[in-house]
Formats: sequence, C-alpha cells, structure tokens
Amino acid sequence: MASHDTAAPPAKGGAAPGRPAPGELSEAEKKRRARLSRRWQRDIKWSPYTFVSPFFLLFLAFGLFPLIYTGWASLHQVELTAPTDMKWVGLRNYTRIFDDDFFWNAAKNTLTIGIISTVPQLLMALGIAHILNYRLRASTFYRVVILAPYATSIAAASLVFVLLFGRDYGMINWALDLVGFGPVDWQGDKWPSQIAVSTIIIWRWTGYNALIYLAAMQAIPNDLYESAALDGASRWQQFIHVTLPSLRPTILFTVVVSTIGASQVFGEPLLFDPNKGASGGGEHQFQTLGLYLYEQGWVNQHLGRASAIAWTMFLILIVIGIVNYVISRRLRASSGS
Repeated sequence: MASHDTAAPPAKGGAAPGRPAPGELSEAEKKRRARLSRRWQRDIKWSPYTFVSPFFLLFLAFGLFPLIYTGWASLHQVELTAPTDMKWVGLRNYTRIFDDDFFWNAAKNTLTIGIISTVPQLLMALGIAHILNYRLRASTFYRVVILAPYATSIAAASLVFVLLFGRDYGMINWALDLVGFGPVDWQGDKWPSQIAVSTIIIWRWTGYNALIYLAAMQAIPNDLYESAALDGASRWQQFIHVTLPSLRPTILFTVVVSTIGASQVFGEPLLFDPNKGASGGGEHQFQTLGLYLYEQGWVNQHLGRASAIAWTMFLILIVIGIVNYVISRRLRASSGS
C-alpha cells in the first residue's frame, strides 16, 4: 500500500512561517519606529517654545505684571506702607500731577538735560566713529577704550564727577581759575548743575554710540567712496555726501534711543546731589522725571501718584516711538523714490 506524505508544503519563497521576509520590518519594530517618529515630531514642534519660555516667564513676572499693577494702582489712592489697601480715585492722580509745579519743573529739567547731553554726545560719537573707520594702528585697543566708560558703574562715575565739579576743591574750577574765571557752584546753580549732570551722561554713552555708528559705516560699500574720490570729492565731502546719507536710519535709531534714555535719567542726578536725596538739588534745579517718580513713591510713599507718573512717562515713550515710526517710513519712502 502506497504511503502518503502528510507534511505541509514549504512556504513560498523558502521562508519559515511566522517570520517576515528579508527587507520587511516586524510589527514591534514598526511600532517602535512610529513611536520614535511621533516623539521626534513633538520635539521639533515644541522645543523652540521650551527654549524661549524662560524669557517669557521672566517678562511676565518682572515686566507685564508690574506694568498692569502700576496701571491699576495709578487709579487708586494707595500708600507704600499698605500696598493692598486701595481706594478708587479714578483719574485724580493724573490730574493732580499735571497741576503740580514740581512735575512740570522735572519735565523741563528732563528736556533740557536730554538736549544738552544728547546733541553733543551723538555729534562726538559720529566724529569718533569716522576717525576709527580709517585704518589705524591698534584700532581694537581704541575701540575697547571708548567702550570702557559704558562698562563703568554709574555710581563710580558719578562720584568721580562730583569730585571734579566740586565748588571749592574741584579740578574743573581749578582749571577755570587758571584762565581767569571765578568758581562755579556746579551743584547749587541751575544751569551749571544741569551741564554737570549732562557731562556724566555724555562721558558714559558717547563710546557706545560711536561703536554703533562705526558698525554702520563699515557696512557702507567702498564703491561709493571710490566713485566719490574719482569725482574729486575730498574726505569731508565724502563724509557729507556719502557717509551721512547712508547713516540716516542709524542716526535716527540713536536719536530715539538716546531720547528714551534721557527721559529715564535717574542715577546720575541722584548721586550728583550733595544731599544724596531725590529732590535734585536744594531748589529742584536738576530733578528729572525719574527722580520725581522716586521721590513721590519711595520718599513721600504715595504709590498711586508714583504709578500715575510712571504711566505718564510710558505714554510719552509711546509717542516717541510713533514719531520714530512715522519718520522712518518717510525716510524709506524718500530713499526709495
């Protein structure tokens, strides 16, 4: 009797049953790769937000929250000794500061100190940058030197200038006496005190603005200077007709930033005051808006009124920003046409 072979025929292709064909992935491997792919996609999507989240957390804690809180406090009568005890007064804090002669005195002082410090500062920075733009020996050393005042502490610089502008033993009055001028009360008189405070600001920020101008000058194509030289233009004419037009956006930027900085001047007049108070001199002759805010909030402890002053300064800065935007658009339109 013939025997029958009951064994199952081999699988097609010679592979054992239950095993993937060569080149195919098992189900476990497919699931593992799909899981890794989803994790990689989540990482690509959310990692940038994770990296920038510390900035936003710090901004919320130390930027946005104080801004909202001071805005809310400016509508209340609140003292620094009891910041949670608020009494609604609406816009009375704003109308009160606008009727305050000390506020307008501080605003005028801020304006004059800003003009006295900003105009010479930017002109000197432009000249220094123009000199450094040429090839000089040890140019890196000079750049570090002009930036050194910016890295100096405001307190240290102000105390040194207090000694220089001393009425009886200051070096400035000693030099003026050599050329026949009498002693000047740099801390007691209005205009001398504002000039002295502006000198500290000029000394500290000129080098910083000079490096900004220098970076912008080095971005100007050399072809423009070569064409001007072929036309017979001198270095002064090249500066007027090539350098300055190319620097218009940068000059506008430094003017706006310096104006904003001048409206927030605080450390220099505070430390220049011989009484080290927030009054800006015995007759408030160099009290700025920053000092006036500090005096109302931390000396007189009127937190609501100080918050109204802070918001008024903030609105002034917004107006400055809008003016900057309008002028920038017009400059771009004129250069484009």
